[in-house]
Amino acid sequence: MADMLEAAFRNYNTSGFIADDPISIPHGFSRLQDQEIIGFWAATLAWGQRKTIIQSARRLVELMDGAPHDFIINHVEQDRSRFLDFKHRTFQATDTLWFLEFFQQYYRKHNSLENAFARHLLPGDVTTERALAGFHRDFFDSPDAPDRTRKHVATPERGSTCKRLNMFLRWMVRHDEAGVDFGVWRQISPAQLLIPLDVHVERVARRFGLLQRPQTDWKAVLELTENLRAFDPLDPVKYDYALFGMGVLEKSSPGQGNPVLPTSAR
Repeated sequence: MADMLEAAFRNYNTSGFIADDPISIPHGFSRLQDQEIIGFWAATLAWGQRKTIIQSARRLVELMDGAPHDFIINHVEQDRSRFLDFKHRTFQATDTLWFLEFFQQYYRKHNSLENAFARHLLPGDVTTERALAGFHRDFFDSPDAPDRTRKHVATPERGSTCKRLNMFLRWMVRHDEAGVDFGVWRQISPAQLLIPLDVHVERVARRFGLLQRPQTDWKAVLELTENLRAFDPLDPVKYDYALFGMGVLEKSSPGQGNPVLPTSAR
């Protein structure tokens, strides 16, 4: 099992992963804050077809004049009108406007989004569970925060798998020579990360006996990640590439040329 997972990880954790994946959007920037803002947004929108996700994220970049952090810091209320027609599946204008409001208030006081997660961790925390729950509370800590937007920013306190937030944290925290994940955050350890659990990962994990819990919920995320720690306790979430990659290949038809590269889109 260990050798198979390692081989699959090496096969999919390559630069070829980037171009057709939503992670390509933050890879278009070198500035930390730009990577954080558009990375968080791209991860939030990452469900459905990869092409559509990337198109939506690129549209957001255009609406922010190609400079997410500068726009977030300096835009005025009138500038938000350009976002009123933006939508991606169930992510609508109301959600977009709240993201703009949260980011502006946050980045006018803080240099990096990392602290919005890391500040909730306590010494000895094995996972990022407390960080995810605390971030969710902070994100909606205003009487003006729209209830409908809560479905787009998950929390383990409601039993959600938090797959998009876990994916975003993987992007920001993991680092290796392949350069797919950014590894720009240092207050959170790769050992604390949790698996972004989607249908592809779940299917393969169950087949190999890595996941027994019948429900697809937060406890399933904890169970699977704990089992993956047996193979690499310092970087268990690297096997997201392996499990998701194998899941995608199961869905691809034989005789169609090169295998389909896995995606961060869930």
